[in-house]
Amino acid sequence: MPTITVKNIPPDVYDLLKQSAAANRRSINSEIITHIERGVLGRKIDPEALLARARHLRHKTKSHSLTDREFKAAKHAGRL
Repeated sequence: MPTITVKNIPPDVYDLLKQSAAANRRSINSEIITHIERGVLGRKIDPEALLARARHLRHKTKSHSLTDREFKAAKHAGRL
């Protein structure tokens, strides 16, 4: 099997990988492979489904326009 060497992993990322590996009873190597597989194979975006969902949401919310105040409040709440 091919081998990859990853250099300069930030210490906080490495610590999170270590914790995740321990929680899942895997080696760090196995944990990294699992994360790579999920990243590469995981979420494939279907552009047509995404567009259909956006159109549905736009149609559903067409009757309500956000005021600047509502928009700023929602934006702020999303950052908490």
